[in-house]
Amino acid sequence: MRSLVVDERKSPFSEVLAGEYRRLAPVLAAGALAFPLPAIANAEEPDVWARSDDTIIVTGTRLPQREEGRANPLVSISQDTIAQSGRNNLVELLAQSPALFNSLANFNAAGSEAGFGMAGVNLLNLRNLGTQRTLVLVDGRRHVAGVSGDTAVDINTIPTSLVEQVDILTSGVSAIYGADGVSGVVNFVMKRDFDGVELSAQQGISDYGDAPNTFFSAIAGKNFSGGRGNVTLAYDFRKDGRVRYADRPIGRTESERIVRNPLADPSNPAIPGYVFLNDIRYADSSTDGAVAIDDSLFPLFRGGGQVYDPGNLINNTSLTQGGSSTPVAAYQGDLQAATEVHNINLLASYSFSPAMRFFVEGKYVRASAFTAAQPSFDFYTFVPRDNAFLPGNVRDAIAPGNMAYWELPDGVAFNRDNFDLGTRNERNRRDIFRAVIGFDGAIADRWKYAVSYTFGQNRTKFLSQNYRLWDRYYAAIDAVDEGEFLTGTSNGNILCRVDLTGTIESRNIGDIYFNDDSPYNDVPTPQTFTSGCVPLNLFGEGVRDPAALDFINVDLVNRYRLQQQVVSGHISGDLGSWFRLPGGPVRLAFGGEYRKETSRFTPDPLSTRTIAGDAEISIVQDISLFAPERGSFDVWEIFGEVSLPLLANRPFAHRLDIGAALRVSNYSTIGSTTTWKFDGAWAPIPDVLFRGTYSQAVRAPNIGELFAPQSGTYQALEDPCSPANVATRGTVFRAENCRNLIEGLGVDFASFDYDNSPLASSTIRGRVTGNDRIREERARTWTAGTVFRPASVPGLSITLDWYDIRLNNAINTATLQETADFCVDSATLGNVFCQNITRDGRTGYVTNYLLRPENVAFFETAGADLTISYGFQPSTWGRFNFRGTLGYLDKLNYLPANGGIVDVDRGEAGAPKWVGTADLTWQKDSVLVNYGVNYVGKQRRFEYSETENNPNIIDPNFLYFKSSFTHDIRVEVSASGGGAGFFFGANNFTNEKPARGSANRPVGFIGRYFYAGVRAGFGAARR
Repeated sequence: MRSLVVDERKSPFSEVLAGEYRRLAPVLAAGALAFPLPAIANAEEPDVWARSDDTIIVTGTRLPQREEGRANPLVSISQDTIAQSGRNNLVELLAQSPALFNSLANFNAAGSEAGFGMAGVNLLNLRNLGTQRTLVLVDGRRHVAGVSGDTAVDINTIPTSLVEQVDILTSGVSAIYGADGVSGVVNFVMKRDFDGVELSAQQGISDYGDAPNTFFSAIAGKNFSGGRGNVTLAYDFRKDGRVRYADRPIGRTESERIVRNPLADPSNPAIPGYVFLNDIRYADSSTDGAVAIDDSLFPLFRGGGQVYDPGNLINNTSLTQGGSSTPVAAYQGDLQAATEVHNINLLASYSFSPAMRFFVEGKYVRASAFTAAQPSFDFYTFVPRDNAFLPGNVRDAIAPGNMAYWELPDGVAFNRDNFDLGTRNERNRRDIFRAVIGFDGAIADRWKYAVSYTFGQNRTKFLSQNYRLWDRYYAAIDAVDEGEFLTGTSNGNILCRVDLTGTIESRNIGDIYFNDDSPYNDVPTPQTFTSGCVPLNLFGEGVRDPAALDFINVDLVNRYRLQQQVVSGHISGDLGSWFRLPGGPVRLAFGGEYRKETSRFTPDPLSTRTIAGDAEISIVQDISLFAPERGSFDVWEIFGEVSLPLLANRPFAHRLDIGAALRVSNYSTIGSTTTWKFDGAWAPIPDVLFRGTYSQAVRAPNIGELFAPQSGTYQALEDPCSPANVATRGTVFRAENCRNLIEGLGVDFASFDYDNSPLASSTIRGRVTGNDRIREERARTWTAGTVFRPASVPGLSITLDWYDIRLNNAINTATLQETADFCVDSATLGNVFCQNITRDGRTGYVTNYLLRPENVAFFETAGADLTISYGFQPSTWGRFNFRGTLGYLDKLNYLPANGGIVDVDRGEAGAPKWVGTADLTWQKDSVLVNYGVNYVGKQRRFEYSETENNPNIIDPNFLYFKSSFTHDIRVEVSASGGGAGFFFGANNFTNEKPARGSANRPVGFIGRYFYAGVRAGFGAARR
C-alpha cells in the first residue's frame, strides 16, 4: 500500500520540514524525533581483541574469533544499559545512538503524520538513509516485517526483557548478513539458558501529568539434564498513553507560527522573508462555515449568519492573521499514539551431544494503537438557495444568477472545518507470530555448523474511523422543507431532496479551479443507499443531528498480511589442522539461504469503489482510492567469508589480519546480484588497533516498490512557478522554464500565482503506483578507524571510526512537491518529471500527477563516531563507569533525480552535525546512581537551498533550533544479595522544552519525565 494519507490540510510547516519527513521513512510522512535523548549507560565497543584463548562468535562475522580485533565498527548496548535508561521502548533508547538518531518511534507515528496502518509503529533508521535500508536481525536471523510491502521490522515486536545486548554495525556487513543492509545491521542478541525467575514493573508519567507508561515483564527459565537443556518463558507488557497536540503549549498558544513576512520586500534583502506571527488561521474557512453568496466565492457570512471577518491575508500563502477562520493550531491531531503491546516468547534447547544441539523459539505479539488525526473539511461546497438550514439573512442576500459563472443555480458555496462531525481516527491491531527451529553443533574440533528454519507472519487490522461517503454526505446536506418544496408553504418537516426527487443538487465546485471537466463538479447520484437519508445541518457549529452523522460516516476496515520464510545454514571453522599462516590459522565460513517474502493488502471494499464518472476518485470522501495489493518474491543466496591472520606477535605487528566476504543472490524479481567486502585490522602494539573496510551493498526493490497497484493519493503543493518561489528558490533554470511552461498553456505568466489562490490550503489528487521495471540500488562504503586500549590505564577504551557511504541508482518515489520542482529546475522541460504532471489549460494549476519509484536518486553521507569508556574503582569509594559517545556528520546529501539539484541535508532538522551522550555510573554495595547528559547540535529550521538563496530568510536568532543539553538521573537500591530492589529516576530532569514554534526540536514534547519501579530475581536470575 503506497497511497499517502488522505485529503489533509496543508501544514504551514510543510515547506520547512519536507526534507526531514523524507529522511525519516519512505512509507509515511513522519514527524521528528520527540523524546529527549538519554545517555547510553553502557554502550561501548566490545573488547577489540580477546585476551584469553576462548573462541567467541560476535556480531559482524560468522567466523570464530580468537585474540583479534574486529575490522567492522561495532557498538553494543547491554541489558544493563536498557534497564538503567528508564525506557522500555527500545527505539526510544536506540535513537540516542548517533547512527540511529532519526529513527521512527511511537511519537513520530501519530496523528496526521501517521500513514494508514502505521500508528504506533517503531522503525530503525541507520545513518538517515531510510528504514528500508536498515537490516534488523534477532540472534543473527531475519524477522518478519512490520510494514506492508516492506521489510522494515517493527521494534515493538522485540521483547525488551529478553534482550541480552543490541549490536549496531553501521557498514560493511551486507555480504555477511543480507544484501539489503545498505546502511548497516542492528542485531538483537537474546538471552540464552536463562535459569530462575525475574520480575520487573515500572510506571512513569510526564511533568504535565500525561504520557503515562506502564511496563511489566516476567521471565522464568530452567536448566535441566545437567545444563544440556533449557526452557524459558517470557512475557512483556507495555502501555503508553496518548498525547494530544492541544496538551502542549504550542497547541494552546494563539496559533503562533513562522509565516511569510507580510512586509517582505524582494528588493530589500535586509527584511526577513519569514517572521513569527500569532493568531494564524486558514484563509476562507471556519469551524461553523465560511459562506460565499456570489461567484467570486469570497466568504461574506459565517455559518450562523454572522458577518465573516476575513482577517489579514498573508501574501503568497493560504493563511490569514486574525479573523473568523479556523486557527491552524486547531488542525493538529495527536503527538503520541496510545499503544498497548503484549509479547509472549518461548525458547527451548537441548544438547544431545557436542555435535547436535536442538533449539526452538516461538513468539506471539498482540500490539494495538489508537491515534486521532484531523477532521474532514469542505472546500467550496455548493448548496442551492432553498436549503432548509440556510440562515434567512444569508438567503435574502443572494442575488439572482449569483452562481452563473460556475453554471450553477442560485445558492451559496461554503468552506467548513468539520470538528463537530468527529475527527478521523485510526485503531490498529497487529498479531505477529514467529517461530524458529534449528540445529547447531561441532562437526570436528575446529568446525561448527548451524541450520535453521524461520517462519514469521504479521496480520494487521486497522480501522479508519469517521470517513464520509460522497453520495450520502451531499444528499444529507441538500435538505429542503417538505412543504415549501412541494406546495410553497413551509410545514417545518425537513427532508433530504433525494427522498422527494431522487436527485441531489449539492456538490463540490472547488475542483473547478483545477479542471473545468472534473466529475467533482457533477451532480452526485446515490450509490451506497436507496433510502434512509437524514438531513445534516452545517450552518453553525454543533447543530448537526447525531443520526445524520451515523448516516454519512463509515468506519473502514483494512487488513494486511505479511509472511516470511527463511531456510539458512552455514559452516565455520579454521584450517589449523592442515596449515597456519604466521599469524594463525585461516578462518572460513560459508553457507546458503533461501528466503520468501509475501505481502498482501486488502482494503475495505468501500475504499476501492469510485464515484460515478471517475475511476480515480473514491466514493469515500477525504481518502485516497485504494486497490488491493499482493506481491511476493523469493531469493536464493550463497555466501562465504575468510580471514587471513598474516602476522602475530612481531615487531610493529602484534596482529595483522585481512579478510573478505562475498554474497551472491538470485532474486525472482531482478535476477542475480553480488555484494562483497574487504577488510583489514592492524595492531602495531597491543594497545593500539587500526582497522578499515571497503564494501559494496546491494538492495533489491521491495514488494511495494515493485507491485503496488495504482491508487489515489492527495498531496499538498507549493507551486514552484508562483512568483515568490521563482524569485527565491530553485536553480538558474527555474524562471525561464516556468515562463515557458505556463505561457505554453496559454496562461499569462505575469498574473499566475497559485499560492494566493484558494487551493493553496488544500491538497491535490493524483495517482501513485509501483514500478516493476526498477532495478537494485548499489552502495559503496568504506570505513577507517582506530581503537586505543592502553595497558597502563586499565579499563580505558577509545574508539574512533570514519564512515563514507555513496548510494547510487537509489530507488526513490518523488513527492508531488519534488516532481513539480524537478520539472522546472532541470536544464529543459523535456524530463520525466514534467511528463508526470498535468496542468490545467485555463488556470495553469496542477490538476493531476503520477508518482512511482524510479532508479534515479543518489545519497551520500560521511562522518565520524567516537566512543570513550572508562571504568575504575578508587579505594573503597565504590566503582565508577564513564561512557561517552559523539557522532559527527560531515555530509548528508540527497539528489532525488538526475538533473535536479543536490539537497544538502546536513545540519537540517533531524540531521544535526553533532550528537553526543555521556553518563557516569557510581555503584557501592547495594546503591547505584546514574547521571546522563545528552547533547544535540543546532539544526536549521529551513532547508539549506532556501537559506543559500536567501540568507536573511528569518531573524538570525530563529534560523536554527539551538543546540541543547538534557539531563537524566536514576537511583537503584538493591536488597542484600541482589535478589530484589527498587529504582526511580527522571529523564530531562531540568525540563528542557522545545524551541519557539516547534513541538519537538531541539528536544521532545514530553518534558520532564518521572518513573519508578521494582524488580525481583530468584534463583540464578538474581543480579
